[in-house]
Amino acid sequence: MAKDNNNNNKRGGYDCCSFCGRSAAEVGTLFSGMNGATICDECVERGYDVLQEQSAAKKKKSAKGGAPLRREDVPKPTEIKEFLDKYVIGQDAAKKTLSVAVYNHYKRILARGIDKAVNDEVEIEKSNIIMVGETGTGKTLLARTIARMLKVPFAIVDATVLTEAGYVGEDVESILSRLLQVADYDVEQAERGIVFIDEVDKIARKSDNPSITRDVSGEGVQQALLKILEGTIVNVPPQGGRKHPDQKFVQVNTNNILFVCGGAFDGIDKKIADRLNTRVVGFNQGGAQHIDRKNLMQYITPQDLRSFGLIPELVGRMPVLTYLQPLDATALRQILTEPKNSIIKQYVRLFELDGVKVEFDDDVLDYIVEKAQEFRLGARGLRSICEAIMTDAMFELPSSDSHEFRITLPYAKERMERAKALKGGK
Repeated sequence: MAKDNNNNNKRGGYDCCSFCGRSAAEVGTLFSGMNGATICDECVERGYDVLQEQSAAKKKKSAKGGAPLRREDVPKPTEIKEFLDKYVIGQDAAKKTLSVAVYNHYKRILARGIDKAVNDEVEIEKSNIIMVGETGTGKTLLARTIARMLKVPFAIVDATVLTEAGYVGEDVESILSRLLQVADYDVEQAERGIVFIDEVDKIARKSDNPSITRDVSGEGVQQALLKILEGTIVNVPPQGGRKHPDQKFVQVNTNNILFVCGGAFDGIDKKIADRLNTRVVGFNQGGAQHIDRKNLMQYITPQDLRSFGLIPELVGRMPVLTYLQPLDATALRQILTEPKNSIIKQYVRLFELDGVKVEFDDDVLDYIVEKAQEFRLGARGLRSICEAIMTDAMFELPSSDSHEFRITLPYAKERMERAKALKGGK
């Protein structure tokens, strides 16, 4: 319908919009409805924009985990592991443990909405996880990769910045502040989330005797984490930071939040060796089973975590213990090229954006793996070695007319030697 000259909504002799009050002469088109109501084309456009914003906000909330979980949406453990296999090489034992833990976490959430009369008899408890492995074996990568496919809020926090309440540093409640931010401050969604606490080995007890001095960033943090890991209602500062009396808090129930902890636990292999008594001297060792001294981490137990410096109460609240295998040359070679976001694919893509095709010789990849094993930095070492080799090319090629570039072994060795010389030969 176009302009209607017979309605009763008039201003100064002209038809006008029932919403903004402007006359037909001031707008492009005036639409009329029942009972003489009218609306102009500009009000229609504004209403359309508002509806679009509301629709986008709903989609954003759903993407952050706002939509209710359905049984058919829950990924099975095998599906979760298959997804992890696309991005993480090896570590099958850790992948299976994480897949089962995440799947059970979904089921715990769903169980709360199913027949209460049945579920009141058997309460499913959460099983927090602790992952142990050398630096560069993929602990943080596993956590980040799981975050890509989850329909629950997922936050990664660093334990090294945490201190006991009242001291310089962050309170343990800042862990939940991070989760709230990821959940767009939706408390209900945050309470079904998953938190990955990295570098948990850095809060180990600094001394075997806790009475010698106050350990505010070690045992003090462990004590503060106990209630949060087990499940309690915590007053959380929404924006993080220190607590103060006049600050507003958000109450978060941690009973259904799954905590996954990871740490390198450098030196724990010595604790394992002492427990296994691998230094037995004599001709007959009583038929003891063969022990792989090159990979003692596979024999880790909660007892070793206690010997390292974690208090028994904290170890007890993380009943699922898994380890990550050290990466051998074959695994490092696969990490370079096979995952969807492998290091080599990233460099190839970077140069493609400048219109340059880059190729790596196979012996260059073997050389990178050899150096990574020499530096003993795991998968992280691959990236630093590639950066040393590729820095000159990334600096020069964007300004040149070259459209192809090949990385050869002599070129890689020359760049590595130059980087070594600049660092004082170390």
